[in-house]
Amino acid sequence: MKRNWITWTGVGIGLVILVLSKFYDLDLFDRLSNFFETVEKYELDEFFIAGLIVLVFFTADLLLKERKRRIEHEKVKIYKAMLSSAHHVLNNFLNQMLLFKITAEDTPGFDKEVLDLYDVVMEEAKEQISALSSITEVSEERIKEAVRPKSGPGA
Repeated sequence: MKRNWITWTGVGIGLVILVLSKFYDLDLFDRLSNFFETVEKYELDEFFIAGLIVLVFFTADLLLKERKRRIEHEKVKIYKAMLSSAHHVLNNFLNQMLLFKITAEDTPGFDKEVLDLYDVVMEEAKEQISALSSITEVSEERIKEAVRPKSGPGA
């Protein structure tokens, strides 16, 4: 019903006009015909035709823009849902990686530089996840820009 509200509004207005014309015994077609004969006398009918053409194309343009807006809105919803799922998976992975770090710290003779590198890599991953979450305009360029390393080994 929500999707066809304009159609139902038109049906309602049409029924009201039909009932009122029957109730007041009006012949709306004759009145419309007389109106167009008067308009023809003054050569204004060309303006009506031009106006009708402009109105049709204006309406088509509005419908296309609304369709594109809906598609973009759906893309953003899908992107956000996908991102939320990926965020959950990556956070679980990062938390499990902490177990490896704790084990490495407790292992005698484990290279301290590797642990420092681990911290840098983990921090960069967290920043990239956060950057992806803050994207407002969903486009390939914005996504690539968000995950581009800012510093560290991959920069």
